[in-house]
Amino acid sequence: MSRPGEYRADRTEGITRVEDLPKAKVIRRSRNFSHRPCPECERSCHRHRILERTLHDLGDPVSERPRDLLVTYSQHYCCKCKSYFNVDMSDLALPKSHYTHRVVAMAVRLVVEDGLPYRAASWHLWRDHRVFVPYATIQNWVEAGGKKGGATHSRSIPGRRAG
Repeated sequence: MSRPGEYRADRTEGITRVEDLPKAKVIRRSRNFSHRPCPECERSCHRHRILERTLHDLGDPVSERPRDLLVTYSQHYCCKCKSYFNVDMSDLALPKSHYTHRVVAMAVRLVVEDGLPYRAASWHLWRDHRVFVPYATIQNWVEAGGKKGGATHSRSIPGRRAG
């Protein structure tokens, strides 16, 4: 058992082949429902098919392995609106994202609060949390957070008129 402040060598340092990295611990989650209300008209809709989505989450620090969430979810069809929709998974991840909200929050925190450069933040996420995120993806998350969060780079003081 390691103690706080004790140096432990990274077992993955020097590995050049992806096949030699530790395999991910897969955690299964289900969002499979036979009926769901349509987001447009609120009518109860039957399940059309069942799909799977893999989300990368913060790794397991004890076993030093990456962790993947394998989410089984249902897709439904609304006869009234003539449209397909998936079960809501916004509590786990953004639509079309490969990473959970926990990974995004940790990456943005490393850059914004801790002041790490993007490449160093990417390495930190792998070294300490066993999740690989390309540094360009982290850069996109940080820049999108500044735009969606409002005018963070404004040149004037709010509530004060120029003049």
